[in-house]
Amino acid sequence: MALKETTHRAGGWPAVSAVAGATFTVVTSEMLPVGLLTPISRDLGVTEGAAGLTLAVTGLVAAMSAPLLVPALGRLDRRSVLCALMAVLTAGNLLAAWSPGFTVMLVARVLVGIGMGGVWAIAASLAARLVPPRSAASATSLIFSGIAVASVLGVPAGAHLGELAGWRAAFAGAGGVSLLVLAALAVSLPPLPAEQAIRLGAMLRLAGAPRVRTGLVVVALLVVGHFAAYTYVRPVLEEVSGVGAGLIGTLLLVYGLFGVAGNFAAGAGAARSPRVTLLVLGGTLSVTMALVPILGLTTLAAAALLVVWGLAYGGVSVAAQSWMLASAPHAREAASALFAGVFNAAIALGALTGGLAADAAGTTAVMWLGAAFAAAAALVLGTAAAATGRATR
Repeated sequence: MALKETTHRAGGWPAVSAVAGATFTVVTSEMLPVGLLTPISRDLGVTEGAAGLTLAVTGLVAAMSAPLLVPALGRLDRRSVLCALMAVLTAGNLLAAWSPGFTVMLVARVLVGIGMGGVWAIAASLAARLVPPRSAASATSLIFSGIAVASVLGVPAGAHLGELAGWRAAFAGAGGVSLLVLAALAVSLPPLPAEQAIRLGAMLRLAGAPRVRTGLVVVALLVVGHFAAYTYVRPVLEEVSGVGAGLIGTLLLVYGLFGVAGNFAAGAGAARSPRVTLLVLGGTLSVTMALVPILGLTTLAAAALLVVWGLAYGGVSVAAQSWMLASAPHAREAASALFAGVFNAAIALGALTGGLAADAAGTTAVMWLGAAFAAAAALVLGTAAAATGRATR
């Protein structure tokens, strides 16, 4: 208890804000190709579907590194680990900015994936160690707001910078931000010794627990569906809604602003009922993505649908993390590592599946695919109440 009280005084909200900056940076770095897919594919001489691999590879590596790094780290101080992971992320972004060909670009995105997976696995469970227990829920929402703010500032800023100075400048900028966040973590975080050593076998057993397993399945379905569609949102906006290249960044900004609002609204809702909150989010995402090819035929209609999409998806991360922590309060870091692993594997699978659908059936098909996955998540949640019990209702 004495250690925790000291950590709270030494860390507090400045440290929570620095960790939120880390989640912002890793998600911005991961998602940069979304707003730059067309110029990347043109410059590196690959199709848009192949260019989507820059997102898929990052998600796949992050998915593998998150559950493997936590057992491998043992009792290493988490402050030092977070700083080292941000250094890896910085190197990946700068290498992407320099990459002379698609192979080097993929290597750079592997480095981004390693940094991202590790940061997510550790950051998600830190709130309770940095602030008093009464503030833990608010601190968790702030840490996860970095994900939504990445959509507001990171991805649109990357798209705008890509239009002004080229896509390489966007990756170089992400590298600079990563370096600044590394410095903020080094200054603001207190020593964070591991709470317990975690073995890989124990993590696998935790994944088999009914409540945890349900949460992981729901996360996988929602995130696959979202990224199957959202990875290719720029071509869809251009081809279906007739949106010009100059407005893409603005519409992504609108999406991200409402994503931030959705993060905090869902955080409040999930504190009362993670299951109901996730059920509402899944149903809303399914309907919204299905309506894009039908109603999103003008810029105004597309903007309205992106508002709803942003509100719904902005709440997925914090609501799903609330489910996981409620399902495994005795193993927060292990549950967070499983969450990060599945989340990022779903990003990779979503981007890959969306790319195959886009190349085979056109960009409109990715919206129907995304809607189907989100509907499946809502169906799982709708039938899971009896199995998951009161802790996640």
